[in-house]
Amino acid sequence: MNRKSKGIVFAMAALVLALAAALAGAQAQSGGAQQTPAPAATEAHKPKVSEEVFKNIQVLKGVPVEQWQPTMQFMATSLGVECNFCHVGEAREKDDKKQKQIARKMIEMTRALNKDVPEVEARVTCYSCHHGVQEPVFTPPVADENWIPAPRRGPVAAAAAEPAAAPAVAPITVDQVLEKYTQALGGAEAIQKITSRVSKGALAMGGGNQTPIEIFAKAPDKRISVMRQPNGRESLTAYDGKTGWLGGTGQPAREMNTAETAAARFDADFHFAAHVKQSLVQLRVVRPEKIGEREMNVVIGRMAGQPPMRLYFDKETGLLMRQVRFVETALGRLPTQIDYADYRDADGVKVPFRWTIARPNGRFTIQIEQVQQNVPIDDAKFAAPAAPAATEQKPPSQ
Repeated sequence: MNRKSKGIVFAMAALVLALAAALAGAQAQSGGAQQTPAPAATEAHKPKVSEEVFKNIQVLKGVPVEQWQPTMQFMATSLGVECNFCHVGEAREKDDKKQKQIARKMIEMTRALNKDVPEVEARVTCYSCHHGVQEPVFTPPVADENWIPAPRRGPVAAAAAEPAAAPAVAPITVDQVLEKYTQALGGAEAIQKITSRVSKGALAMGGGNQTPIEIFAKAPDKRISVMRQPNGRESLTAYDGKTGWLGGTGQPAREMNTAETAAARFDADFHFAAHVKQSLVQLRVVRPEKIGEREMNVVIGRMAGQPPMRLYFDKETGLLMRQVRFVETALGRLPTQIDYADYRDADGVKVPFRWTIARPNGRFTIQIEQVQQNVPIDDAKFAAPAAPAATEQKPPSQ
């Protein structure tokens, strides 16, 4: 599999998270029900770990199976390689390649380095050294023709380098940011009048190819996206109010894993803006940042049991312009960034008609062309299709 194909595979495999996250802005309206925490796993339904499913697991023991593929993706992306860099074809359990043996030693090394680090965010990972290449750079580069000497950091130089003190400005609060967001969308009263939405558009992954996509959403927390392939097959991503699932033409539905379900539950909230403070904990406003030339108010919070997520609100308009979230793996966090654009008025409420989803291994854009709101949508639309009935096996004829 070449690098381009691998990127497409990873992007499509992770589309459930992207499509769910991408709709956060479109679903960010006011009103609706509070999020329900995911039930804790019972002993009988305790997720399996790597060594219970795969062969020859030596250093990544105890890793939940649902984290296995993201963990492999994290290593491949960090080194800019394919699966066969370490593995022998489909015989993944073999140790024939030296790269696989080295990888084990590197995992043990990073674990040792991180053992006494109190903050998870400070972890050393594969990417800390490799930055997307097989061989990390060990020495600083020599100065080129554009080199400018850095100022000496003695007391005089340090004092000269310090900028003038900025005028005192009262810090903005989380409540102020969220209230401005609600008003930017159209206000609580207008927002609460919208109870369903059907969006039609196209998904573009580069190269000019576009795939039609249709998204159905219904308050308080139901959503399904339907992506139609050129061959007529459909890919489905849904949250029915209790369970997230994936399916497609000719394929049985698969229930989402824990991380996917958490994201789907969060983003299926049709009236997100009304209870951000119930959906995310430990909310706080951090240092402002820029997207292009525009100043952003940045709010950090986290879903229960999940890594922190960052929300970027335009200081001038108040609209949500970016969301950055992470998937936890055994070796580090894989980021997903969603940028919202092309906000338009739809029945008195602003909705983003375009969002771009970017990850370390690729990006794609969804452009909506048509939105219909307050249309009837049967709850059965969001239900996973029943598994095909097993056919009776007849004994072979004599």
